[in-house]
Parts: sequence; structure tokens; C-alpha cells
Amino acid sequence: MTQRSGGFRRKTRNKLRKNIKDRGKISIRRYLQSFKEGERVFLKAEPAVQNGMYFPRYHGSAGLIKNKVGNCYEVLIKDRGKEKILIVHPIHLKK
Repeated sequence: MTQRSGGFRRKTRNKLRKNIKDRGKISIRRYLQSFKEGERVFLKAEPAVQNGMYFPRYHGSAGLIKNKVGNCYEVLIKDRGKEKILIVHPIHLKK
């Protein structure tokens, strides 16, 4: 039996690419932004930062903040009728 080739970011060249206007330094405000419980957020990955990134399948979906875990947040999303909890760094979240 063979191993599956590739890893977490396999086949995401277009999905995890920045717009030409958004390239450059990342604002410190994005790192330090805070969210309240029950707030609605959108998953928008920051490709330059791999820490706390969610699985690329959930890119572009919306969810609710459940609670805070360390520097990250638990985000409740619906995936094909099932509710799932993702642990995401605030740099990958957008209000």
C-alpha cells in the first residue's frame, strides 16, 4: 500500500494566494484583533502565516466564535449539515 503524497497545503496554489495589492508586511492589528463570544466571522487565510491555519476546505466560510483558547479562537461552522469546531488564529479571521 502506498502513502498519500502531499500534506496540509496540497493543491492550494490558487486558493491560498494573496491578491497583488495585499502583498507586503502584515499589520500588527490583524494579529492582535479580538472577538467576542457569538460574533460572526469569516475564514480568510493569511498565506504568509501557517500557525493556527484551518484546513483549506473551509476557506471562505462563515462561523460563530465559541470561545478563546490561548491566542486562538474556537469557531463553530456548518459543513454539509454537521457542526464543526475549528481552532483558528485571529490573523485568519475577518469580521
